[in-house]
Amino acid sequence: MTDRVLEVLRARPDLAELAAFPFGFDVSRAYHVEAVHLASGASLEAIAGDDTGGTYFLCGGTAVLHASSEGGSVLVGGSVGEALEVLVRLPWWCENVSAGIDDEEDLLAEIRAADDRAREEFAPDLDAQRAALLNGLGLPDRPPAELLAMSQSAARRTEPDHVLLNSLELCAYQVDDAFRQPLRDVVLGPGRQALERMRSGGAGVREEAAGDPVLRAGILRAAQYDRRDGDLPLLRFLLEHENAARAEWFEERWLAAVLVGLHGHDEDVPLLRSATTGQVTDSAGAVEWARAQEAERYGRDVAAESEFTWIELARRQGRIEHARVALIRMLDDTGPDAHRLRALSRTLERIGDHAQAARAQSGLLSLQDTAWDRASEAYVLARLERLKGDLAAAGRALARARAAVGADSTTAPGEAVAQWHRRGLGRLITEQHLELTLAAVEAGDAELAHATMAHSKPLLKSISKESAKALSRLSTRAKWAVAGLRPPRT
Repeated sequence: MTDRVLEVLRARPDLAELAAFPFGFDVSRAYHVEAVHLASGASLEAIAGDDTGGTYFLCGGTAVLHASSEGGSVLVGGSVGEALEVLVRLPWWCENVSAGIDDEEDLLAEIRAADDRAREEFAPDLDAQRAALLNGLGLPDRPPAELLAMSQSAARRTEPDHVLLNSLELCAYQVDDAFRQPLRDVVLGPGRQALERMRSGGAGVREEAAGDPVLRAGILRAAQYDRRDGDLPLLRFLLEHENAARAEWFEERWLAAVLVGLHGHDEDVPLLRSATTGQVTDSAGAVEWARAQEAERYGRDVAAESEFTWIELARRQGRIEHARVALIRMLDDTGPDAHRLRALSRTLERIGDHAQAARAQSGLLSLQDTAWDRASEAYVLARLERLKGDLAAAGRALARARAAVGADSTTAPGEAVAQWHRRGLGRLITEQHLELTLAAVEAGDAELAHATMAHSKPLLKSISKESAKALSRLSTRAKWAVAGLRPPRT
């Protein structure tokens, strides 16, 4: 669906000219300095440019996002009309207004002063131009305070659904910290609310927590950082349910045991013994154990908690875009740190963002010192590249895996990994070759399919009989799929 105001601008050159100057919304310059897309995968259309190289985009057919030429972005309005109301009434020359002014009289004074400067320096007919554009587009005459609140509300909605990525490098455009809510506050919100309801004896909250392990996880995290003397009964209740569901999530059961164990009550020892698989046997030992766990893993400083804790809770709560954005920004800020890159790669793959996972995995692969580790991480990269749809890149990653273990003629004998083919790594590398063969056939890439299958055959002969047998159905599918293709060119 096309935005009504945008349609009017495209159909009325006189109004388009007013929007372009002096208000900096030029529909004749609907392009950006680089290829970009939204992290969420929603549609993105360049609809106008400003005079500094920035671009206005229509996101998902409705909201308007501004991207600067220097790597910043912010949501301007929920529609082109809303965006233009802000741009026309609180334009770029009112620089101090965008930061927010609490007093309405001060706000009006700042706007008047900025408009006076604009009239003197470049827009003597500003009032007539503003009125003509607003009237021509049929936009309301809102009070400046309302427009400012509308603008700031839009900016705070930039994350997570309107995060802009450079399409080549997959790095995220920056959003002002003033308009970003920490992920921990987002995911702790439901738990904090439920914890307060439990403390006040709210009806139904215990039953809700009993049946919802994700809500219990949030409540326990909230209780970890907001401890009250009277919380033991509700903590005991939470531990009972975590212990009963012990096959699901170890982390929350352990945290609940720590919070209960810190109180050191004899009556809790049987429950704690069960929850800790016998590590706690008496009340004094419970306190000692809980304090050790608290010092190591479950402290009271929420700012010290790993960001991966909040990302995992966001994923469990179904806040996939929140998790994705947090992971992308972490990846953008990560240097040559193998442990962190591995965690990012695996977590991004878990939420289904194979492109960003491959980006992290590529960095991880570059840090490996041994042939075994290079092969291990290369086959993972091949899987991620295949899942994201870049089959050629997957093929290159598998070539690196073969070279690392000495499964091709380019590797010197002394560099090969001894007995790789008899171990699990051989099966994993072979499996990825077969999967890529099938993907190439499905994509109609006969050359890649034949080449990958050609590498698969000696691999299948090299790996252990048990591994080859486990891959027999997959290898048969791949062989028949390739057999149906035209023979490769000679």
